[in-house]
Amino acid sequence: MSQRLEGKVAIITGGASGMGRASALAFLDQGARVVIADLNAQTAQESLDLAGQRGHGKSIRFLRTDVSQEKDIVALVALALHAFGRLDCLFSNAGLSGAQGPCTETSVEDWDRTFAVLLRSVFLGIKHGGRAMQEQGSGGSIINTASTAGLNGGSGPNAYSAAKAGVLNLTQNAAIELAPARIRVNAIAPGGINTPMIGVANPQDMHRVLRGRQPWPDVGLSEDIANAALFLASDESRFCTGSTMLVDGGLMAWGPGLYPRTSANRPQRGFYAGNTGADAQPGIES
Repeated sequence: MSQRLEGKVAIITGGASGMGRASALAFLDQGARVVIADLNAQTAQESLDLAGQRGHGKSIRFLRTDVSQEKDIVALVALALHAFGRLDCLFSNAGLSGAQGPCTETSVEDWDRTFAVLLRSVFLGIKHGGRAMQEQGSGGSIINTASTAGLNGGSGPNAYSAAKAGVLNLTQNAAIELAPARIRVNAIAPGGINTPMIGVANPQDMHRVLRGRQPWPDVGLSEDIANAALFLASDESRFCTGSTMLVDGGLMAWGPGLYPRTSANRPQRGFYAGNTGADAQPGIES
């Protein structure tokens, strides 16, 4: 039985930890060769070591990358082409929680940095990854990490949420532009995924953060995002483009929260109030 990504080459940004690391390992296990990008060289080495322990040491490369800088993305795509001869998938996953607090107190510098890492990086990935795939002439897949925060208000910090909404719209427009070249462009919108960016080390604490905020009883894991990315990177998704895959434990299905939430048919006290209260954590979506 052939592996799902046999013969494919992928770039994964933010591959040093969390969802990016889980995706890199899943891609390697399914036959891909992978270039990971990240600013953190130390945790990136941990990803390389884990790949080596699985027997994939020759199939992975790392480049320290600031995803907001065009020259770094150009170098990243060039590395994939030089090391492995082609590019079939670019997963723009790197992120940060970014500017915090109300708009009236947010500095322009913090706002711009948030958009540079979360949105400009996605544009740069589409620009240079898409160009390489067009030149190959064999199609490909571009995957962008969005967030449930980009789908409504009150689900994350203002700058983060606005940038992720931009990722969703850019994904749709790029899908239209690149469809003639059979390059698929899709987004993944995580919900409550327990990653290092959240800063909740204990899974039980993560359960407390999400209690009353999603119907699914379990906390989302980085591997859940990796499995979604694996589908979108594979030929199984050949007719999927311009779409957003929710991986959120039903969070968005619960809607605006006008009625009390229930768990195991027992009414909870009070009303769902989004990302508020003592248990609230900024940027829990990805």
